[in-house]
Amino acid sequence: MSDRSGIFAGEDPFAIARSWLSEAEESEINDPNAIALSTVDAGGLPNCRMVLLKEIEDAAFVFYTNYESAKAQELDGAGKAAFVMHWKSLRRQVRARGIITRENGPQADEYYKSRSLKSRLGAWASAQSRPLSSRGALMAEVAKVTATKGSNPDRPPFWGGYRLTPLEIEFWADGAFRLHDRFVWRRETPEALWTVDRLCP
Repeated sequence: MSDRSGIFAGEDPFAIARSWLSEAEESEINDPNAIALSTVDAGGLPNCRMVLLKEIEDAAFVFYTNYESAKAQELDGAGKAAFVMHWKSLRRQVRARGIITRENGPQADEYYKSRSLKSRLGAWASAQSRPLSSRGALMAEVAKVTATKGSNPDRPPFWGGYRLTPLEIEFWADGAFRLHDRFVWRRETPEALWTVDRLCP
């Protein structure tokens, strides 16, 4: 067993991740829940973009997007993804790799309803990742959607969540003289028990 203590202590990696995120919410200037989400396209070419992580569940990480976007096509196509969540204020990061499934039910409805009205209307108006002739055209579409969908629009059928169920989670913290602390949790399947190893920096 690795010599975990302090910020690395505990037998539940999701609890550790929630604790670190909670700390970051007190110190990070903007979007402490931002993650760099990595996917691959049908040809195996990697892609990466920032996404807001919306929930750390007991066994997975959840975020939301347009199902017709390039990101969603890559998530659905590969069924796997990875992300890194980095906090400059804490000098820590969490990395995860695993299996992707859609969250397209009541939980997605509830999250959609919790968003601001402008964000909900924007989800209807934006054909995410597809060519746009001008910002004016986008604003015109927002106005059209506002007039037709009203003040309480339903969640678009093309918009919802994804759940990353990790097979690997790594916790990294800055150390003196670049001797960083790294602990990686691994399992072969989502049902298997975790093994934990300390890694060289």
